[in-house]
Amino acid sequence: MKLSQYGYSFSPEMLAKYPTDNRDDSRLMVINRAKGTIEHKTFKDVIDYFSADDIFIFNNTKVFPARLYGNKEKTGAEIEIFLLRELNREQRLWDVLVDPARKIRIGNKLYFGDDDLLVAEVIDNTTSRGRTLRFLFDGDYDEFKKALYELGETPLPRWVREKVEEIDDERYQTIFAKHEGAVAAPTAGLHFSKHLLKRMEIKGINSTEITLHVGLGNFRTVDVEDLTKHKMDSEQIIVTPESAEAVNRTKQNGHRVVAVGTTVMRTIESTVSTNGMLKPYDGWTNKFIFAPYEFTVADAMISNFHLPYSTQLMMVAAFGGYDLVMEAYRVAKEEGYRFGTYGDAMLIL
Repeated sequence: MKLSQYGYSFSPEMLAKYPTDNRDDSRLMVINRAKGTIEHKTFKDVIDYFSADDIFIFNNTKVFPARLYGNKEKTGAEIEIFLLRELNREQRLWDVLVDPARKIRIGNKLYFGDDDLLVAEVIDNTTSRGRTLRFLFDGDYDEFKKALYELGETPLPRWVREKVEEIDDERYQTIFAKHEGAVAAPTAGLHFSKHLLKRMEIKGINSTEITLHVGLGNFRTVDVEDLTKHKMDSEQIIVTPESAEAVNRTKQNGHRVVAVGTTVMRTIESTVSTNGMLKPYDGWTNKFIFAPYEFTVADAMISNFHLPYSTQLMMVAAFGGYDLVMEAYRVAKEEGYRFGTYGDAMLIL
């Protein structure tokens, strides 16, 4: 498969700027791989396609306020940084993206907040846009982290809206978000409400959780036609022994495993044994999934509608079948489905 095969006619108007009033009120397109069919439902109908003892795997990562605004020393030029990864807790080292990057050089100091609450020094260039910062802070780690988070904003995608609103403190997190570390929400999980989870529980449908802390590598542009030459950025993943055991028991008993989102699919495919069983793991993955690919754990997956040429679209097409998924995207456009973070969902059976 080549990069050019994952393009489709796209316009910004297709992106959802706001979430639905209720999480499970979004639309749901249901794709049946065996029958080659496409159905149109509401997300709360997802429960109708599964039975007792099937299991849903959720990503319990939590988004932290990763976007900060500040000023460069001497010139006072406005700069924006996007916190990517904490490198060293004791030394307050972080990998960040900087905008505008061209004006920020090693040795520059950056100031954030009233009375320069935080000061950072640029100590390394990691990429053309990336830098490594050392935050200069006299207090203890908890005080530093509190200051960092007070100054930070929820890193909503640019197309959602110009200003962050209070609703996003809740709606840009899944209801099962627990472990802080993501710079973007695992969007497929945003559709699940407490009411829907309760209905699933009553029906006997099980659930378990993994963790993948979503980094910007998940959204990095693919700029090579030959997909085998694209390198994914590493992201931290955790699969507990309890989650692995729950998924493996489901498979051994002949019931279905549902990956809720591309982040879940990346995680479970990154730590699987040769006989198709999930293994406990705490580490990093840079796995890039595109067709042809043989999936070993999940029987079904849920995903949002992704942008052209994105690695998420490539994974979905690998799981659902390239021709069927690209046809589904064409139908989604015709039917007015909403794309992106706050958009509608697809279930692939």
